[in-house]
Amino acid sequence: MSLIDNPMYKLQILQAFGCFLLFSSLFSLLPTSTTFALTDAEAAYIVRRQLKTLPPNDELPPEVEYEVKVSLTFSNQRLKKAYIGLQALKKAIYSDPMNKTGDWVGSNVCNYTGVFCSEALDDKTLTVVSGVDLNHADIAAHFPAEMGYLTDLALIHLNSNRFCGIVPKTMSRLKLMYEFDISNNRFVGPFPEVALSWPTIRFIDLRYNNFEGSIPPELFEKNLDALFLNNNRFKSTIPKAIGKSTVSVVTFANNKFEGCIPHSIGKMSNLNEIIFMNNNLVGCFPEEVGMLTNVTIFDASSNAFTGSLPESLAGMKNIESLDLSHNKLTGTVPENVCKLPKLSNFTFSRNYFQNEPNDCQVPSKKDIVFDDTYNCLPGRPKQRSTKECQPVISQLVDCSKDKCAGGGGRSPHKPKHKPKPNPEPQQPKQPHPPTPVHHHPPPSPPKESPKTPIKQAGKEEVSPLERSRPPAPPIHPPPVSSPPPVHSPPPPVKPPPAPVYSPPPPVHSPPPPVKSPPPRPTEGIHLPPNLGFQYSSPPPPMFPGY
Repeated sequence: MSLIDNPMYKLQILQAFGCFLLFSSLFSLLPTSTTFALTDAEAAYIVRRQLKTLPPNDELPPEVEYEVKVSLTFSNQRLKKAYIGLQALKKAIYSDPMNKTGDWVGSNVCNYTGVFCSEALDDKTLTVVSGVDLNHADIAAHFPAEMGYLTDLALIHLNSNRFCGIVPKTMSRLKLMYEFDISNNRFVGPFPEVALSWPTIRFIDLRYNNFEGSIPPELFEKNLDALFLNNNRFKSTIPKAIGKSTVSVVTFANNKFEGCIPHSIGKMSNLNEIIFMNNNLVGCFPEEVGMLTNVTIFDASSNAFTGSLPESLAGMKNIESLDLSHNKLTGTVPENVCKLPKLSNFTFSRNYFQNEPNDCQVPSKKDIVFDDTYNCLPGRPKQRSTKECQPVISQLVDCSKDKCAGGGGRSPHKPKHKPKPNPEPQQPKQPHPPTPVHHHPPPSPPKESPKTPIKQAGKEEVSPLERSRPPAPPIHPPPVSSPPPVHSPPPPVKPPPAPVYSPPPPVHSPPPPVKSPPPRPTEGIHLPPNLGFQYSSPPPPMFPGY
C-alpha cells in the first residue's frame, strides 16, 4: 500500500483540514484584495535571481552548508530541513503585499502562516511539514532550489500569485507530492517534468502560466485524477498515450495544440470532462469519440475540424454539454445525437452543416438548448450566405479517407435533397456570436492554513481525501512598474466565470459557461460539479499582455 493511500494518513489530513476548509469557504465570499502586477522588467529580474541561485547539476548542497542559529532547536531533523527550505522560499520573495510570510520566523515552522504539519507517514512519532498553501496571496517570488528539502510535502497550493521562473529539478525529491497547484502565475519553460518523478501525484494544475513546448507522453501514464493545462503556450500534437490516462477531467483549452484527436481517446474510461477549445486541431473526429460513455462535457469548439460528424457520437449516453461550434464541419447533424437522454446543451453554430433533423430544431423536451446559427441550413434563421457556404460545401471532406478518422469507413455526407442556398445575409455579420455553454460555479480559495485541491476564477482547494480541487480566484492586477496597485486590464477575449474549483473558470477562456446561450468563453474552462472534486474555473490571466 502506498503511504499516501494509508487510511490513517487520510484521517489526519481530514482532521487538519476540517476547520481550515470551513474558513476558506467563508473567505471566498469576501471581495478580492487589490493586487500588484509585475512589469516584464520585474519578472525578468526575478527569473535572473533564480537562475543565479540554482545549483550546478541540479544537486542540493549538504544541509551543513546552511547556517542555522544555534539558539534554534528542532524536534527532529526533518523539521530542520523544512526550516531551511521555507527560509529559502521567504528569501526568494520579491514582494509580499499581504505580509503572509511575516511570521515565518523561528524554528516552530508548523505555526507559519500557510504551512501545516502532520505525522510522518513512515514514523508516527515524527511531526513533519506536509503542506504549503499560499493561494491568493499575491506573492511575487520564484522557487528556490532548497524546495527540495521539503521532502514530506504532499500539497503545494500557490494559485493566484506572481511566481516567475521555472520549476527547479531539485523538486523531484518531493516523492509524496499529491496535489500540485501553481495556476495563475508567470511560470515559464517546458512542462515541469519533475511532476513525472512524483509517484503519488493525483492533481496537476498549471493553468494560466506561460509554459510552452510539448506535453510528455509519460504524463498520461501517471495515475492522475485531474489535469489542467489550459491557457499556456503549449504547442504540439496530443500524445497517443492519452488513451492510458486515468483522469476524470482534462483541459487543453487556449493553447496551440495541433493535429488530430488520437484514436486512443476511446479508452479513457474514467473521463467525465474534456476541453479542446481554442486550439489548432484539425481533421475529422475519430469514431472512438463515441466510446466516451461517461463524459458529461465535451468541448471541441474554435478549432479547424472538418468533415461530417460520426454517427458513433450517439454512444455518449451521459453527455450534457456538447460544443462543436466554430469549426468547418459539414453534412448532416446526426439525429440520434440530438436525442441523447441527458443532453441539455448542443452547440454546433459557426460551421457549414447543410442538413439538420427536426429533433435538432425542435427539442423533444424542455430545458434543452440547441444552437444551429451560422451554418448552411436552408430555411433556418441566421445562416451563412451562399457566398460563404459554396466554397466549403463544394469540396466536402471524405472522412473515410481522412488520416484523423483513420479510414473508419465514413463517406462524405450527401444531403438527401439538394439544399437551397440561403439568400445574401439579411443582417450584418457579427463576430463570433455567443454560444451556449454549461457553467459550473467555482469553489472558494484557501487562506493562510493549508488546503487541498484546484480550479477556475476564484479558485479553491480541498484535501486529497475529499478530492476537491483548490480554485484560483480571479485576479485583477494592474500593470505597474512600481508598487502602486492598479486594476489590471480586463481578461483577454471575454471575462472569465466566477470562482469554482482550484483555479477559477477558465476552463474555457472566455466568459463563464451557462446553460442558456451565454457569451462564449475563451479564457475560462468549465468543469463538472459531479466529480468528487470541486472544480473551479481559473481566473482571468493575471498578466494578459505577457
